[in-house]
This record gives sequence, structure tokens and C-alpha cells, in this order.
Amino acid sequence: MKDTRIDHTVGGTAAKAAGKAVSLKTRRWLWCYLFLLPQALLYLSFTLYPMIMSYVYAFYDWSGIGPMDEFVGWDNFVETLVDPLFWNAFKNSFIYMSSLVLVQVPLALLLALLLSASWLKGATAYRTIFFLPVVTTTAIVGLVMRFIFGAYKGLVNEVLMKLGLLSAPVDWLGSVDTALLIVVIVGIWKYFGIKVIYWLSGIATLPKDIYEAAKVDGATPFQSFRYITVPLLVPVGSVIVLLSAVNALHVFDLVQSMTGGGPSFATDMVDVYIYRYAFGGGGESRVGFASAAGVVYGFAILFVSLAFGLIVRLTGGKQGAHR
Repeated sequence: MKDTRIDHTVGGTAAKAAGKAVSLKTRRWLWCYLFLLPQALLYLSFTLYPMIMSYVYAFYDWSGIGPMDEFVGWDNFVETLVDPLFWNAFKNSFIYMSSLVLVQVPLALLLALLLSASWLKGATAYRTIFFLPVVTTTAIVGLVMRFIFGAYKGLVNEVLMKLGLLSAPVDWLGSVDTALLIVVIVGIWKYFGIKVIYWLSGIATLPKDIYEAAKVDGATPFQSFRYITVPLLVPVGSVIVLLSAVNALHVFDLVQSMTGGGPSFATDMVDVYIYRYAFGGGGESRVGFASAAGVVYGFAILFVSLAFGLIVRLTGGKQGAHR
């Protein structure tokens, strides 16, 4: 009887300890969910709900004010697909994206290799200088660039005229021939630093012993770059290209603050096009039509993302097979 009571006491103590442990774990989980609740509410209110409702708005002729009672079905989508201004903005968006990817990514790689060189002094300071434009407010950058490339006493015109390269001021942002080029140049400069950081992160993961072995075998720096650095950075580079392309397809604040899509829609981007119709830039607000344009453009970006994602997967698989 005495041994039985002892067993019951030990069993009850163990059960109580287990219950306390479960209770403590439950309280910890509850605290975690409690701290996540504000972020979840913000996400549902300002991301998920507007995203879902944009699909609903796309089927209505709605100005954004008053009841949403005029159902038009697929008419907004049809109007979007036959609107030449939409396709002009679509073309400009992809020109901007292609230019940034083709110029930024390789130049950022070369600069990252230079900044990661052991013989370079003050590399941290250089990294900070190149990254400063990234953290500068884009709208302010656009406004400043309007003065720099302005036709009247703009910095660029003043410098080129003093050097004798121009005989008269050029309206860089007011000309159909040069406006998009200037927007692309500013975009390359503005977001160049983040691509450098991406490449530096990839270079930091490269094994040093391979380079030491190649140096012992008599490989030149160019041969090490060609046969070691480039193949090892292919998976990282594919991800960088994907991120660069998707991010560059969403350019609004820079274009809106620099040109507003002008002149004559020469720098119009799809984001600016959607904003113009949604908030009635010079005309009646058409939230339903703008939502339809956003949905169409969203599927286009989804297609681009899937294509680049497939490339990343294939290059990653090949890299894994080589290893």
C-alpha cells in the first residue's frame, strides 16, 4: 500500500509538471500571436483586402465615390487591351526594366568585385557612398533631377555648354527623344547601390580555397574570374536578375515626380497610367478601369516572374549538378 501511494504521488507530480510545461508553452504561443496580430491586421486591411477588391472593382464602372452598382463585366478589360496608351505605357515599362537589368546588373558585379578586393582601402566608405541614393526618398530625387536636367540653367546644360559640347540648352525632360533616356539613367543611378550589395553578399559566400588552388596552378585573375567566379555566381546572379526585373516593372514615384509620364506620354509607365485613371488626372476618376489595367499588368508581371523563376531553378539545378 505504501509503495502504491508513492507511485501515485510521483505520477501526480509528473502530470502536474507536464501540465505546467504545456501551459507555459501555450502562453508563449499566445504572446507570439498577440505580437503578430497588429501586423496581421495591417496586412489584411492594406494589402490583402485592396488586392481582392481590385479584382471586384475591375468588373464595375465605378468612380470610387458612391455606390458600386454599374456592373460592366469584361468591358474594362477589353477597353484596356485595345487602348494604345496602355500599350505605350506597357512598352515604356519594359524598356525601363530591360535597360536597368542589362546595365545595372553587370556594372554592379564589376563594382562589387572591386569593392571586395583585399587591396582596396576604404571599401566601407565607398559602399556607403554608392548605397546612399537607395535610401534617399525617390520623390525628392525626382524633383532634384528636374532642376539638374532643366532646360533653363540646369546643371547638365550649364556644364555641357561650358565644355563646348552644347551651343544651346536642351530640354532633356521636355523632349520626346530624350525624356525616357534620362529617366532610365536616373533609375540606374538611384537603384545601383542595392545591386552592389546583392553581389557583395554572393561574393562573400565564395570559397577562398578554390582561388588559392587556382593561383597555385598558375591561373591569372581573369581566368579565375572566368572559370571560377562567374560559374559559382550564376545562381546568385539569376536571383538578382529576377529581383531587379520585378522591382523595375514597378516605377511610379520617380516618373511621377520627374515627368508625370510626359512629354506626350513618352515616359508613361503602367503604374502612372493606372494612377492617372484611378485618381482622375485631368479628368473623371475611373477606379474600375484602373483596376482592370492593374489586373492585366499584374498577370504580365506574374508571367515575367515565373519565366525568370524557371531560369533561376534551371541554373541552380545545373550548378548543383556541376558541384
